[in-house]
Amino acid sequence: MPCIAVGDTIPDGTLSYADEAHQILNVSVHSLAAAKQVILCGVPGAFTPTCSLKHVPGFIEKAEEFKSKGISEIIVISVNDPYVMRAWGKSYPENKHVKFLSDSSGAYVKTLGLELDVSDRGFGIRSQRFALLLDDLKVKVANVESDGQFKVSSAEDMLKAL
Repeated sequence: MPCIAVGDTIPDGTLSYADEAHQILNVSVHSLAAAKQVILCGVPGAFTPTCSLKHVPGFIEKAEEFKSKGISEIIVISVNDPYVMRAWGKSYPENKHVKFLSDSSGAYVKTLGLELDVSDRGFGIRSQRFALLLDDLKVKVANVESDGQFKVSSAEDMLKAL
């Protein structure tokens, strides 16, 4: 599938998370994004250096600013299991607004055309680094990184786009 682009309707898909009782729950992307403005941020891996130290902290730090500009949800997805995503989210005690959801098989990022094959480095199929601005399921901004870079998908880049 070609990469999701500005003007496209975001496809529906299922993401998952582990709740407080460690039960795995599923949620549809459309249920999270319909009739709202949402930031959907994809990262190659939980607890990885750029993701953990640069990419995700910006969205946590700027969450209130996003909310003041009409963003209803900030969602971080990664091709990691729901328990890892829960632990990763808990590693940011200051986080009050960013949701950490699992695309454990990579099926959803593949649907978006944003899968990243890093098998040569022992990681298998992951997500490309990206940030999408969705408005009632329509892609308004699609900032997709290339070659493992971190140049266009930061919280600051998304704030400039609002």
